[in-house]
Amino acid sequence: MTGRITWVITDGKAGHVTQAMGLADAMGFDTVEKTILPAIPWRWLPASLWPRGVSGLGGDTGILSGTPPDLIISCGRHAVGPALWVKSRSQGHSFHIHVEHPRVDPRRFDLIASPKHDGLKAPNVISVLGSLHRVTPQKLTAAAADLAPKLSYLPHPRVAVLLGGNNSVYRLTDAVTDQLADGLQRLTKDFGAGLMVTASRRTGAAAEARLRDRLADLPCEFWDGTGDNPYLGFLGSADAIVVTCDSVNMASEACSTGKPVYVVDLESSRDSKFAAFHKSLADAGITRPFDGTLDTWTYETLDETARVATELRRRMESAE
Repeated sequence: MTGRITWVITDGKAGHVTQAMGLADAMGFDTVEKTILPAIPWRWLPASLWPRGVSGLGGDTGILSGTPPDLIISCGRHAVGPALWVKSRSQGHSFHIHVEHPRVDPRRFDLIASPKHDGLKAPNVISVLGSLHRVTPQKLTAAAADLAPKLSYLPHPRVAVLLGGNNSVYRLTDAVTDQLADGLQRLTKDFGAGLMVTASRRTGAAAEARLRDRLADLPCEFWDGTGDNPYLGFLGSADAIVVTCDSVNMASEACSTGKPVYVVDLESSRDSKFAAFHKSLADAGITRPFDGTLDTWTYETLDETARVATELRRRMESAE
């Protein structure tokens, strides 16, 4: 398969790009990223309602002036229509996999990698636990080595704390923030732990400041938001990981390390697919609720990106 071309087609959202590029990395083809936003009115409508011949590429009908790609990897609902259009124009040359539930007839794709909690079933669907991503053991080792001098003052065990925050389902309230701070303080006092904390944009300035203040006198490296995010370095340097429940991507990346992963529940007013996802992780013995204690356990490392890539290669070879 050397010399083959992959087109990654997404709407540019970080979660979609990470999943599609993670799979592209695992396939090892030459990769071209294509970020799209369908023109009005197509961006407002599901791809199932688009007339045939509409690309959703905002008038870029010359996109296939050269050789079509060998592989199309699309992710996100806005990428469905454009990717299907490219597939149709390739005259059977391009193999197309969509990541996430496409919300259209699965038979329109060669392969789909859909989250288990979405419940999509078809012969060409691979159900994945969590999300695909770009985290690999090699990247974690390199990032940890780069960060080692800066973290030399931290005691072991070292605990990476991955903070998300508010989304359509969850809220990082003052009460949850204080409860998390209590648990992290206990880790340092009862278990001698060193903390490595990184926050996201969803965390919010108020919650971040509140937690930062509570951890100020503890052995803690709290990313200040400047320079590159030490996220990978923290994951690679950690003996255990604490992650908030609002991000399937962060939890999946944490579980790809094989290290103990604790999940922090945020406030929610309704059931969601997030809850089903986290129940699957807990039932598989991968994660445990965060209660301010540290333990060790082993589990089969969650590496859905590699599993999907293996099946994708098999199906591409069978289609040739």
